[in-house]
Amino acid sequence: MRKIFKYLTHRMAIVSLLILLQIGWVAFLFIRFTSYSRMISVAFRILSLLVVLYIIRRYDNPAVKLAWIVVILLFPLFGGLLYLYIGGKKPTRNMRRKLEATLQESARYLVFDPKIQEELNKTDTVAAGQVYYLEKQSGFPACRDSEIVYFPSGEECFESMLEDLKKAERYIFLEYFIIEEGIMWNSILKILTQKVKEGVDVRVMYDDVGSIFVLPSNYDRSLREKGIKCVVFNRYIPLLSTVFNNRDHRKILVIDDKAAYTGGINFADEYINEKQRFGYWKDNGVRLSGKAVHSMTMMFLQMWNTFAADKLDYNRFLYREEAYTRNVKKDAPGIILPYSDNPLDSEGVGENVYLNLINSAVHYIYFFTPYLIIDNELITSLTLAAKRGVDVRIITPGIPDKKMVFLETQSYYEQLVEGGVLIFQYRPGFVHSKVAVCDDRFATVGTINLDYRSLYFHFENGVYLYECPAVMDIKEDILTALKDCTNITKELCRKNMFFQLVQGILRIFAPLL
Repeated sequence: MRKIFKYLTHRMAIVSLLILLQIGWVAFLFIRFTSYSRMISVAFRILSLLVVLYIIRRYDNPAVKLAWIVVILLFPLFGGLLYLYIGGKKPTRNMRRKLEATLQESARYLVFDPKIQEELNKTDTVAAGQVYYLEKQSGFPACRDSEIVYFPSGEECFESMLEDLKKAERYIFLEYFIIEEGIMWNSILKILTQKVKEGVDVRVMYDDVGSIFVLPSNYDRSLREKGIKCVVFNRYIPLLSTVFNNRDHRKILVIDDKAAYTGGINFADEYINEKQRFGYWKDNGVRLSGKAVHSMTMMFLQMWNTFAADKLDYNRFLYREEAYTRNVKKDAPGIILPYSDNPLDSEGVGENVYLNLINSAVHYIYFFTPYLIIDNELITSLTLAAKRGVDVRIITPGIPDKKMVFLETQSYYEQLVEGGVLIFQYRPGFVHSKVAVCDDRFATVGTINLDYRSLYFHFENGVYLYECPAVMDIKEDILTALKDCTNITKELCRKNMFFQLVQGILRIFAPLL
């Protein structure tokens, strides 16, 4: 009861309730006003029709178009106005302008090796295409002389993080969606506080909505008092705006030029199973060393210099090959390419990485994903791969963290299973890993869920792997997890009429949620 009261009295809950009451009041007045004049009512209906035609002509995802058209059909009087106010908006012009300027400024500090592309063009055209796409669209280089260690659990990754943090000498950068006080974060914070006293430059960026229920509103001030520089990304402002969607879902930890971490892990106790809310929390992380660390450093700096008041001088972080290569074995195998995705352009990098892997798969492609809420392009690619004989397997949670979202995830099962895709639910608990592995050669691991929010609305990051030893570690992790999974059959997919109705409604509005 106390926990419910805490959530109900939270600033986000109170402000959101006030917004809903205001929207309801405005809608009521609008309906009453239009009822007094037939001409005004007809004018707004015509406006809604014109907006529908406009939506059809846009280059948006068809699922997004359908969702808005249904909204306008349900509310023909003010549906068109609603779309014009929030539906057709991209993130704020100011946000786009600042990020574009930062990306252009930082581009000259990223070092590309044309020999990698030339070699791949001769030896592996599939890898060559993916590398070419990522280098051009994400802006980060493919790297040799780099290593990646895959951790199949948050607990293992956390131990490695602590060891590297204790060795920091110059700087520590953290960018995370969720930070929550507890065993995990407090252990890290203790080290960060000590490192500040030693003269290490420590910077933290966390997402306001991601941490809004677990951190006080002035937590950034308390970090600054400890000497830690801090930015709260895109503070929650109670306005009816799609900017609310554009969250920083990335997970980046960089320690000097020695190591960088990413993956699904946030800094909260459930990620290392010190607190169990949904059974066993299955997550993962990766540790990068070598040249690829520079890309992760620049990834953080781009966001910091876009949204922080104090700007960091890129010249402090010039690429120094000798500094990076001393931390890896000579002639480390494989290619590593860190990449990022943002909602400020029209390029869905995260989704296209998945699509390229699916479409090029010959023998198998396996996934971990906490949510499975996907568009027609991904459904078609997954089922087509299965129909041409590829072993397509997707592992989703057995115990959900959000029941409504889980119901929406399950609504996709039947269509995928009928198309030959194998769906498995992880019985011990919740899967939070975001991973794909393909044909013993390719993999991607990072923060990108198979859902609309990750694929279209959030800032995300990932790492593409080609012929690295970690590729087989990822495959082994998935195969091990499959032993504790329930295979979803056609019979298990079928629900009663009520559930089918609810799932149908959720499917329609999924792109807007």
